[in-house]
Amino acid sequence: MNISLYDISVWVLPLLIAITFHEAAHGFVAHRLGDDTAFRLGRVSFNPLKHIDPFGTVVLPGILLLSHSPFLFGYAKPVPVNFRALKHPRLDMVWVALAGPATNILLALAAAAAFHALPLAPANSAQWIADNLKNSLVINVVLAVFNMLPIPPLDGGRVAVGLLPNVLAYPLSRLEPYGMLILIGILIVLPLAGSQFGLNLDVISTILRTSTDTIIRLLLVLTGNV
Repeated sequence: MNISLYDISVWVLPLLIAITFHEAAHGFVAHRLGDDTAFRLGRVSFNPLKHIDPFGTVVLPGILLLSHSPFLFGYAKPVPVNFRALKHPRLDMVWVALAGPATNILLALAAAAAFHALPLAPANSAQWIADNLKNSLVINVVLAVFNMLPIPPLDGGRVAVGLLPNVLAYPLSRLEPYGMLILIGILIVLPLAGSQFGLNLDVISTILRTSTDTIIRLLLVLTGNV
C-alpha cells in the first residue's frame, strides 16, 4: 500500500475537523442542557488536540491500515458527560448523543454544497480542495452512521437507552463497559473468522456501507450535485 504525502494531506484535515466538531458538539449541547463537565475540562473546543486519543485515533487505525484490515476502525477521546446534572437526564441524554452525528451530517452537507464554489478556486489548488471536500463528505457520513449503531457507548446506544422502555434500556446500558470489545468482535474478528470457513459474516459492514452510500447520494441530490 503506497501512501503519499498528498494522500495524507487530503485525509488528515477532513478527519480532524470531523472528529473535533463531533466531540465539541457533545460538550456544547451538554453544557446548554445543564452539565458543565466538558466545558470546565476544555472539551467544548475546536482544538483537535483536546479530542485526539493517541491509541484510538492514531495507533489503532494505523495498525489496521498497514495490516490491510477489511475495516478501518478508530475512536476519539470521549467527552465526559454527567447525565445526572442534565435538566431532564434521560431525554437530554438523547439530545447530547445526537449532537455529534447531527453535526457530522451538517459538515457533510456543507462539503457537498462547497463543490459549487470550486470554479472560484485557484487552478493549482482546485484538485486538492476538491479531494478534501470529497473526503470530508465521506468521513462525516461514515462517522455519523457508525456512531448511530445501537451499541453503548456509541451515540446510537445512548439514544436507544434514552428511548427504550426500562426493561430493555437497563440491560442495554450494562453493555457499555464492553462496547468497544463487541464492536471489534463484530466488525473485525467475526468477518475474519468467517472468511476462514468461506462464510460472509461481515453483515454489519455491509449495512454501514449501504446506509453511508444512500446518505451520500441524498446529500449530493439535495445540494444539486446529481
